[in-house]
Amino acid sequence: MDDNKYIRFDWAAKRMLRAKANFGVFEGLITVLLNEPVHIVEILESESNQNDVDDKFNRVDIKARNSKDEIILVKIQQIRELYYLRWVVTGVAKTITEHISLGDKYDKVKKVYSISILYFDLGQGADYLYHGQTSLVGVHTKDMLKINTRDKGIIKIKTPEEFFPEYFIIRVNEFNKVANTPLEEWIDYLKSGHIKEDTTAPGLQEARQKLQYLKMDKAERKAYDRHIDNIMVQNDVLDTAKMEGRAEGIQDGKKTVARNLKAMGMDIEAIAKATGLGTEEIIGL
Repeated sequence: MDDNKYIRFDWAAKRMLRAKANFGVFEGLITVLLNEPVHIVEILESESNQNDVDDKFNRVDIKARNSKDEIILVKIQQIRELYYLRWVVTGVAKTITEHISLGDKYDKVKKVYSISILYFDLGQGADYLYHGQTSLVGVHTKDMLKINTRDKGIIKIKTPEEFFPEYFIIRVNEFNKVANTPLEEWIDYLKSGHIKEDTTAPGLQEARQKLQYLKMDKAERKAYDRHIDNIMVQNDVLDTAKMEGRAEGIQDGKKTVARNLKAMGMDIEAIAKATGLGTEEIIGL
């Protein structure tokens, strides 16, 4: 049985995986999501890669080559944010503009993949992985628009999704399966820090070797433990806020019902019995 404790991906992504010797872990995650081998060229230094002393932001911009030897930009981001999807779109736009030189032609714009690893709730949905890309569809004909483009002096036909960014949203907390496929093994690691001893999932053997808790020195372990404690406190605060919000919502719902019944002329005592509100409170509505 494998009893090793592995470092959470959110910490590793910010502190450890930027080193070239550890690129294999990032490459594994991207390979599993894109379903094709990728090779990281470099971690891009940009506005979005600045460290934050409070660990509020975890964003990594990666320049890689895919199986067709095309340069792609990959943005991995983990953050709690009220307007998260708007923030994601803005981040992708910044990634594109930061890495195209002034005066370059627009054919230098690279394909961007945005990978969001969420350890918090984002809307409603039953799946743990969502993927989206842009297609242009005829309003009346429903056909897919194809575009003529010049590639190496030859006119080729491509679809907009070959150029436009693609988005992956990983909702870690929604994963509740036994991990059998490489993708499931990766999500299991992202959620629980568990890695199978005999895993063959791309990148996870590298993670087993390089992201062991016991291999950190005393100062690193102390900082990591403090990070985990902060996450637990943050989650408790958020859960408490949700519970209070639900309770407040229920109370508001009762008031709405009482207000409608009162407008219909129902007796105050009857409304009180129906809603559980006090008579004075109902009179004041």
